[in-house]
Amino acid sequence: MDYLKKSLKLTLVLILICGLAYPLFITGIGQLIFPSQANGSIVTYNGKVVGSKLIGQQYNDDKHFVGRISAVDYNTSKDGKQVDVTSGSQNLSESSVALKKRVEADINNFLEKNPTVSKKDISSELISQSGSGLDPDITPEGAKMQVDRISKAAGISKDVLYKLIDDNTKNRTLGVLGEKRVNVLELNIGLDKIKK
Repeated sequence: MDYLKKSLKLTLVLILICGLAYPLFITGIGQLIFPSQANGSIVTYNGKVVGSKLIGQQYNDDKHFVGRISAVDYNTSKDGKQVDVTSGSQNLSESSVALKKRVEADINNFLEKNPTVSKKDISSELISQSGSGLDPDITPEGAKMQVDRISKAAGISKDVLYKLIDDNTKNRTLGVLGEKRVNVLELNIGLDKIKK
């Protein structure tokens, strides 16, 4: 009975330390030092939450930049009201017929909306899915390929759009990790500010 009491006390102490005190401590530090990141890097525009810097979104309007293809359709319901926080990809192999059909359809869709871009010049991230299916960034080159379409649809000069892309381009993390990138949500918010 003595061992049982000791083990129950130890279990309760560990539950309080590991299950309550430590998570509250780490959450407090996160809120204190990195409040934006701790709260999901939420982006607001005109006082309204429009997304997160970390989660890609679909843009179907010709007046906006489009991001990467999502294997999970960004987990929104058809009416756009329900959002799931799961992520993932289809994990199709190079020999998959379904993958070839999907890529070909994505290429045709992109070329239809961006007729000034040739098939061989399409930036790979615009027709490939990220591992999570929720990648929020594209390359500056991928954004620049869309300038002709957006300039025509939104009535904004190409020079202004190129400058917007350059202003929103982030360099490699710590100078060595990853590639130059542009966050599509931030780019489209900048675009909406120009349109006003």
